[in-house]
Amino acid sequence: MLLKIKSAADLNNSSITPREIYLNRRNFIAGLAAAGAVAPFATLPMRLDAQDMGYGSSRLEGVTAGRFSTKEQQTPYFFVTHYNNFYEFGSEKDQPADNARNFRTSPWTVSVEGEVNKPRSFTMDEIMKLAPLEERIYRHRCVEAWSIVVPWIGFSFSTLAKLVQPTSHAKYVAFQSYYDPIRMPEARYAGIEFPYVEGLRLDEAMHPLTLLCVGMYGEKLPNQDGAPVRMVIPWKYGIKSIKSLVKISFVREQPLATWNAHNPREYGFYANVNPQVDHPRWSQEKERRLGELGKRPTLMFNGYADQVAKLYSGMDLRKDF
Repeated sequence: MLLKIKSAADLNNSSITPREIYLNRRNFIAGLAAAGAVAPFATLPMRLDAQDMGYGSSRLEGVTAGRFSTKEQQTPYFFVTHYNNFYEFGSEKDQPADNARNFRTSPWTVSVEGEVNKPRSFTMDEIMKLAPLEERIYRHRCVEAWSIVVPWIGFSFSTLAKLVQPTSHAKYVAFQSYYDPIRMPEARYAGIEFPYVEGLRLDEAMHPLTLLCVGMYGEKLPNQDGAPVRMVIPWKYGIKSIKSLVKISFVREQPLATWNAHNPREYGFYANVNPQVDHPRWSQEKERRLGELGKRPTLMFNGYADQVAKLYSGMDLRKDF
């Protein structure tokens, strides 16, 4: 059985698996195997050290509990940092943890432009000071029918948006990830275009659940999870939660989204979690929580229907998927 301690900030009643467990991966995997929960991770590398885990970044202080948090059991840190979709660092789930380890995220700026009255660039120091940091324990659901529960740290994206004052012409928000083919050579094998881009309708972006995220599990984001700043939109599939942000544009027309542009038959622009709309190659009715063997029913809007369903009133969610 895994030993568990509360987070340093004692933010809630949920438990977080302590780092000592993860710094000896052989014992950790052996414990999971005994519990019958390791099958999806049998191909992960057996070597594990502090750098692999993303440690070395400082803990985030002064984090308060977010009011939107789920009370569900959190996914162990190891799985969240070693089973990733981050194609810039490799298209296999275990590649980003290795390939992103030396990725430098300082200095870093995020430019905000387009249909705004006050375009500007933000350094990470400025972003960290925009608002009090909250820990929000969100469900996170990926198109491939796996899910996680993560204590993300950040603040509502609307905080940043209000500072640049979107004009009446702004109807959507476009996001762009960092991309450098020299620093990210694995991207050439991904089969999609880079830089990675995503987009939200303005009302979606301004919803209080939409998180500008700078950390998780009490610390700054590990490289493989989108350091130093990313988006987290918990009622949408993970493809919308773009990583390693460098540009945000407020625009008039619906922007490009990487997977929607690459294969619109399989990936809709909205990407709302919907068990009634299957991916053409697999069902979305059930999901597997990382670290668990069985499956559970997929919840409409990933369980956030009470908060966000009204955003899509009158829309055909089978057409606008």
